Amino acid sequence: MFLGTHSPRLDDKGRLFLPAKYREELSGGLVITKGQERCLYVFPMAEFQRITEALRAAPVTEKAVRGYSRVFFASASDEVPDKQGRVTIPPPLRKYAGLTRDCTVIGANTRLEIWDTEAWEAYLEQEEEMFSDISEEVLPGIL
Repeated sequence: MFLGTHSPRLDDKGRLFLPAKYREELSGGLVITKGQERCLYVFPMAEFQRITEALRAAPVTEKAVRGYSRVFFASASDEVPDKQGRVTIPPPLRKYAGLTRDCTVIGANTRLEIWDTEAWEAYLEQEEEMFSDISEEVLPGIL
């Protein structure tokens, strides 16, 4: 499970230090792809394979499934962190997420998300207002 908020910087070569507490789990490989709201999703290889199986089982005759799968897989990049725990984020993914220097990496349960820091702060400011209001809707009877 991935938790927390981290603030690494993108270097001049497009590399990002993974949060130290997750380096061992991600050392065998990971997949970076486009996420919602212009962030990037980072999946451990096993989780990406689970999602791949779920999409494989979805009916390819449905236009939404085809469209999502095309964007999801076409933008995916499999990476192996270097010995210092850095991963290279390909230029098209950096452009999609608006990543320049200051980044925010958040834990999002089964994945990490990489955000441009300003975009994350704007998103969080907007969403925190609704956070308490939607808990019953998202987790009925649990919280």
